[in-house]
Amino acid sequence: MQVAEIVYFLRSIVTFTPAVSALILLLVARGNDRAAGLVAKRFALFATGVTFFVSLFIIAQFDPENTGFQMVEETEWIMGLKYKLGVDGISILFVLLTTFMMPIVVWASWGIEVRVKEYMIAFLLLETLMLGVFMALDLVLFYLFFEAGLIPMFLIIGIWGGSNRVYASFKFFLYTLLGSVLMLIAMVVMFSEAGTTDIEALILHQFSFVDFNLLGFPIVGGVQTLLFLAFFASFAVKIPMWPVHTWLPDAHVQAPTAGSVVLAAILLKMGGYGFLRFSLPMFPVGSYILTDFILWLSAIAIVYTSLVALVQNDMKKLIAYSSVAHMGYVTIGIFAANRQGIDGAIFQMLSHGFISGALFLCVGVIYDRMHTREIDAYGGLVNRMPAYALVFMFFTMANVGLPGTSGFVGEFLTLVGIFKVNTWVALVATSGVVLSAAYALWLYRRVMMGDLIKEALRTIQDMSIRERAVFTPLILMTLILGVYPVLALDLIGPSVQTLVENYNTAISVAGVSGNIMIAGQ
Repeated sequence: MQVAEIVYFLRSIVTFTPAVSALILLLVARGNDRAAGLVAKRFALFATGVTFFVSLFIIAQFDPENTGFQMVEETEWIMGLKYKLGVDGISILFVLLTTFMMPIVVWASWGIEVRVKEYMIAFLLLETLMLGVFMALDLVLFYLFFEAGLIPMFLIIGIWGGSNRVYASFKFFLYTLLGSVLMLIAMVVMFSEAGTTDIEALILHQFSFVDFNLLGFPIVGGVQTLLFLAFFASFAVKIPMWPVHTWLPDAHVQAPTAGSVVLAAILLKMGGYGFLRFSLPMFPVGSYILTDFILWLSAIAIVYTSLVALVQNDMKKLIAYSSVAHMGYVTIGIFAANRQGIDGAIFQMLSHGFISGALFLCVGVIYDRMHTREIDAYGGLVNRMPAYALVFMFFTMANVGLPGTSGFVGEFLTLVGIFKVNTWVALVATSGVVLSAAYALWLYRRVMMGDLIKEALRTIQDMSIRERAVFTPLILMTLILGVYPVLALDLIGPSVQTLVENYNTAISVAGVSGNIMIAGQ
């Protein structure tokens, strides 16, 4: 294979390397003993490491000033459908986030002793499907990757999860599947109107926004509003938004540590990515008409889930509710539909990937030692685990949005973006920052501070070298992006600017009046 061919197929190589590795592991690995398990772990770590290394070539070739899709590979597939992959400023960082997190996830799973080979295969397949979501440029291909990702996650929660794992896995599967049924119907409508499933072509296609009546109800924004609502149903469950968020705390509590990390760091981002890839560019009028509804829904989510987090006694459940609150900032930023808002939303998703993933790893460290996630079972850990206490404090502060960490940049930009559109929503959302500090510091105080009273904790060991190494890249990324955010913002800026301009143009053409932002503001 020539160098030019390798470069051309780089997206496919990155996407399918984990899946090929999973197949090799399935065919070659034998036995269920400890030695076979160690081989499976090392091979999975090697495969995810190679995938991350190869993905760096995508970022090396990426031109931020080119706002279209880059490095596109396209070929005929089945039944006239196209296999088409590519990246732009909206998706590039999500691809890197996925390839960056997966070696950490595998490395954090070293304590797994049951069905190790199958566990690693599930995570490798999941990586392929997640990368496919972020790089697919065909509706059908996107849908296949989007839905197939449910299967490995369903198995990870259902097989290696906690005592109530079957209930949690089915709830996760059914919630997300039901949301996606409406999206599938919308895709069929889009194909019948536009005559193509090519995402590039669909972004340029103008769907009808003429008002009409449906079953006696006036539909303002016409077909665009209905298509928007169908996609919204799927992405709102995935991100998740209040009130369809209830599957997430259950899934997090029952999932193994690595499953929680992937769920928080990458899978939730598919909802935000979907809004940016489909909702805003393809259905701008529908998005605009329902903006106020979504903004208030997000603001309620931030306050409500933060208050619910305050009364939790399970560490994972508390962090899960925290994730829902932080995703509220993401949806607020996206539907502010201005440069700062969308920049902030993408940055917040990236930052949340590192911080929330690290917080679940923090819980995993003490869960592996004590086999309980109850906050009341701990107290005074700083006396026995000073290194762990420092790492936990760092990520707690980052989660709150302390300046100097990446958590601050994302929240600040989204709040600036929404302030320009709706000051009342901005006020309610900002109160979430205070509530976030309340539950995060409350958690830290109860787990870490005070005297070491409980007898079971007197022999607990501090973090091992492997555990410290797992946290190191996450600490570095949180600090680097907190101190030097332009590293990410320069990559996404031109694409976001184009998205905002196209959105505003579409609104102007449609003759919808209101809070149209000046492009670039």
